[in-house]
Parts: sequence; C-alpha cells; structure tokens
Amino acid sequence: HVQLVESGGGSVQAGGSLTLSCAASGYTYSSYCMGWFRQAPRKGREGVAAIYRNGATVYEDSVKGRFTISKDSAKNTLYLQMNSLRPEDSAMYYCATGWGCTEPDGIDYWGQGTQVTVS
Repeated sequence: HVQLVESGGGSVQAGGSLTLSCAASGYTYSSYCMGWFRQAPRKGREGVAAIYRNGATVYEDSVKGRFTISKDSAKNTLYLQMNSLRPEDSAMYYCATGWGCTEPDGIDYWGQGTQVTVS
C-alpha cells in the first residue's frame, strides 16, 4: 500500500517561489513514475510535471522554465520547485504515482493535496 503525503503549500505573491514536498511510503519502487497534478476550482485535474524511473522529466507547457521536479530516492521524497509563480498557478496540488504520470487515468495512488494560492 502506497502513501503519499504532500507539504509546502501556502500563499505567495505573484513572482514568488514555493517548494512542494511529497513523502512517499510503501511499494513506490514498483511505480514507473511520480508526478505532480493540480486542480483549480471548476477545472479538471491536470498534470504539471512528472519524473520517470530513469530520471527523465516532462512538464506541462505553462510551467516549463519555471517549475522543476526532482526526487531524492534515499529519502523517498518527491519535490516541485516553483518559481515565478502566477495567479493562474493557484490550485490544489497533488502528488501522484503510477504507470503514466501526465494524465489522471495513469495514476494508481494520490496524495491528499496541498493548496497553493498566488495573489
């Protein structure tokens, strides 16, 4: 059973930075990828960034050059460094793992989410 616990969300002014963390436990070694998704009010859940077992990363177009996904395998922790934040980045951010981490359908496990608000 995989558990994902996010932290690091909060309120920040436009142009500011936040770093999200996701502590993973359970059989995460069997997962092909880990990723971050976000969901704003009245919108669907969208993939933001993903990192694969071989270290390859992929980003949603609007966050390229501003967000960086990384993982510390020794600590079993996933990170999302978010710079140059914009009001449109405001959403609930979810850590996830599965076999396809760019679409919700490819996710096996979700965290509970952490709120990011940019004003």
